[in-house]
Formats: sequence, C-alpha cells, structure tokens
Amino acid sequence: MSSKIRIGTSGYSFKDWVGSIYPESLPQKEWLSFYAREFDTVEINSTYYRIPSPYMMAALVRKVDPRQFLFVVKVPKEMTHERGKFDETVRPFLEGIQPLIEAGCLGGLLAQFPYSFKRHHEESLSHLERLRDAIPREIPVHVEFRNVWWYRPEVIEFLREHDLGFVNVDLPPLPGLPQEKTSIVTNGIGYFRFHGRNAAKWWEHETAGERYDYLYSQEELEEWVPAILEAVSKARMTFIFMNNCHRGKSAINAVQLQRRLNLRDPDDRAAWEILERELFG
Repeated sequence: MSSKIRIGTSGYSFKDWVGSIYPESLPQKEWLSFYAREFDTVEINSTYYRIPSPYMMAALVRKVDPRQFLFVVKVPKEMTHERGKFDETVRPFLEGIQPLIEAGCLGGLLAQFPYSFKRHHEESLSHLERLRDAIPREIPVHVEFRNVWWYRPEVIEFLREHDLGFVNVDLPPLPGLPQEKTSIVTNGIGYFRFHGRNAAKWWEHETAGERYDYLYSQEELEEWVPAILEAVSKARMTFIFMNNCHRGKSAINAVQLQRRLNLRDPDDRAAWEILERELFG
C-alpha cells in the first residue's frame, strides 16, 4: 500500500461505551488514553456544537502521544448549517484548535453539510470557497455531502481546484442519500465515514444518536474494501472513521476493518473484545 491508513471512530467520549468499550472502573478522564492504545486517530465532533477552547484542546494533546496520534476536528455548525454566523465563528475556532496545530497532531478539519445543502448551486459553491479561504492552506479541509446531488464530475473538479477534500460516505439505503461505493480523492488525502445503515431511524428518531445504532457485518465492510484500496493507491494518507457509535459499535467495526486491512496483528486482541462477544454475539 502506498500510503498510511488511519482508522478510528467519530468521537470517543460516550457514556454508553462504559461496560461495552471502557471498563466500568475506568475514570472518564482516562477514556482518550485508553482509546489511543487501540487507534491512532479520532474525530472530535463536540466542536460542531460549541467552539473549543485552547485549554480543552491542550488537554486532549496531553492524553495521547502527538507523534503517533492525529485528531480530525469537525468545524462548528455556524460554518456549515447556520452559516449566517460564519465570520464571527472562524477566528475563535482557529484559536481553539491552536494547541493541536502546535503539537503537530491536527490531521485536518471536517465540514459536514446537511442534506438540505444543495438548492442554490452557485451560492453553495461560493460558500465552499469561503470556507477554504478562511482556513490556513496548510490545514486540510474535508467536505462531507449527504445529498447525492453533489456527486457530479463538475463538483469533484471544483473541490480539486480549491484544495478541498471529499468525504466518501456509507449511509442508509434511502432516496437522495449517496449509495455509490466511491473512492474519490481530491486533495491528496483519502477520507471515509461510515454512518451505519439504520434506515428506519434515519429521518424519524427521538434522539439523533438513534440513527447511528447499527453494527456492520463483516460482509458489509468487505463491500468497501476495493474502494478503500483504490483511494489508498491515490492518496498520501487515508482516514477511515466509523460513526455508528451507539454502545461502541463503531469501535468494534473499526477493529474489524483494521484486521481486514492488515493494520492489526491477528493475535492482538482489543481490550474489550470479550465484552463485544457478550453484548453483540
């Protein structure tokens, strides 16, 4: 393989991971250090809801080996969903992630746009330009589209021209959602996100977390292997994040994918795998 592959989960700080991933006796302040013994990257999604403080980011750096571990940080919703507050959000957000930059462990930023982001073509493309221009060029920015409308050759070319990364996604089989097993690389970095296939809960749910309650089978993961390997052949680095985080299912699938891609010794058992068998069979 021609590039480094990093596999992790979309977040690590979940209370419902206690007893399934994290031992019940493990203090919350040690969750990330425990996680970092199994994975070499993580997405920080809490930053979508609130701008992080430098203190918060510095605390994360202290819990990992920044020479071996990379964080990908999700940009705040004011930069993707509630775009009227874009300008006032960028500077404090960049100040907040400065400790990751200084430690050399910021792998990039994730900008996840909503399903509704599609209607005004030129306006939407202009916002993507605005996003890229607002972030220092040395920081990779990856864009996730959840509407198949964006899966057009001219959009892919636009991303390449503006040094924006494309996020290849696995989503439930529902109208309007992307379904193709893509291997698109537009900025030299491959990026994949697996959201699960819980179609029944995707649009109708009591809590947002319900839509990510899904455990991939080995066969379903295998469907993506050719696309992943194709992206790896084109990229200098490839990130793969499992976002089906309910009760730690993302961590279980991430380990399965590590093994499938020969990134984990077959005899190297994850710390929670006895629990995995008890909980999920």
